[in-house]
Amino acid sequence: MLKQFLKISSGPISAISIYLLTKSAGFDHPAAVMSAVVLWVGMWWMLEPVHLAVTSLLPFLLLPVLGILKTDEVAMQYMDPIIFLFIGGFFLAYSMEKWRLHERVAYSIILKAGNLPSRILFGIMLSSYLISMWVSNTATVMMLLAAVLAIVKQKELYAENAHRKVSSALLIGLSFSATIGGMATPVGTPPNMIFAGFYAREFTDAPAIDFVQWMKFGVPFSFILLVVCYTILRISLIPKNADLAFNMSTISNKLTSLKEPGFEEKTVAVIFGLTVLLWLFRDTLNFGAFSITGWTKLLGTYGTNIKDSTVIIFTTMLLFFIPAKNKKGRLLDWQDTQQLPLSVILLFGSGFALAAGFERSGLSVSVAQQLTLLHGAPVWLVLLGIAVTVTLLSEFASNTATVQLVLPVIIPLAASLQLPPLLLMLTATFAASLGYMLPVATSANTIVYGSGEIKASEMMRAGFLLDIVGILLLLLFMWLLGNSAFGFTF
Repeated sequence: MLKQFLKISSGPISAISIYLLTKSAGFDHPAAVMSAVVLWVGMWWMLEPVHLAVTSLLPFLLLPVLGILKTDEVAMQYMDPIIFLFIGGFFLAYSMEKWRLHERVAYSIILKAGNLPSRILFGIMLSSYLISMWVSNTATVMMLLAAVLAIVKQKELYAENAHRKVSSALLIGLSFSATIGGMATPVGTPPNMIFAGFYAREFTDAPAIDFVQWMKFGVPFSFILLVVCYTILRISLIPKNADLAFNMSTISNKLTSLKEPGFEEKTVAVIFGLTVLLWLFRDTLNFGAFSITGWTKLLGTYGTNIKDSTVIIFTTMLLFFIPAKNKKGRLLDWQDTQQLPLSVILLFGSGFALAAGFERSGLSVSVAQQLTLLHGAPVWLVLLGIAVTVTLLSEFASNTATVQLVLPVIIPLAASLQLPPLLLMLTATFAASLGYMLPVATSANTIVYGSGEIKASEMMRAGFLLDIVGILLLLLFMWLLGNSAFGFTF
């Protein structure tokens, strides 16, 4: 009882403490209040005195009561468009499960990646990393989630007492590698594209950052970070006594038992492929020497209304209309979707609500303005301060919102420090994709946590280590490759 009481009281006590601390540091009242809300929610997410979904209702309660946002404004955050991307992704996953397509993919991954959990982990992470270079991180996780869960649920393949940790490694690896892959290309994640647009708008005389330039830096940096991430998960969650060979004959027999793909399985695969293609070619892809015009351009001004979530709701609605040939019903019936996890929707919503509160209260600006304390500091310390600040912000606010709020502060800071703006802006942009600790830090984290197969504490431990190593690697690569890729000296 005492332990539970301490966990519960940690939230309000921390909130009061941070409010007083930030007020004394010169933050105005709304920003100080918002910092209190963030810490309260964060403490309960970390210590879990109640389920994370229950904690996710706190912003809905506290933000209106404390005057940060109106109730209807908070409620809108709990139905953000990206939540429909999540819902559509699960519709697709349920249809794959119904016709056992996910099992075929999962067994094929195991047979090709190798017979050890550590090899399968790397196979999953590499696949996720490569796909997320071109497709959104969230969409990438949605594509692979059903197959990874199929591997996770084959409990008889794992060594005794090894299943839970190995399954955590596979799911966390899926999430983290999708976020890491997004850093490799200019189109891999929204912060990269926001940076490109912001830089082009603010520095009209400077040459634009093209695809090749970005990848000269982004690919080596992200790949080394992927290897580091794999190593962290391999050591912390798959010890040697858990990394025992699967019975590959069992896997081969399971794959053989699936028979030839029928009409339903083939059609679900076609809809899956259609979804991926529509995602990939939604916007114009600029490769420097040439570009591929996005299909949304055909819709004129209406094309700007099309998002990844629009695409997957369209394609998955088809599943509810196409009749099955070998069974009564459709490729997907509504009763097949009854396990849609409400907890993940609430986690998503709370993350978006906190991000909106960050912006409305001015907390993001107040935190970003603390970077002015770096005046007169060495270049490496300036970059470290920016990277740490942006990474911490991105743990609670979305990485997209973080970049949008920080970049305008970076430009005058660069001028006053007499440093290349591009150096500071790129550091902030890459750092926005380095928040891995919390289930709400990225939508990819939220999705895999919603599977119910992993603990928040495991994600936090692995994410904390990856945050630290990622920041240090970012500074190292800025020093090693900054000049050759972007033309500035460290």
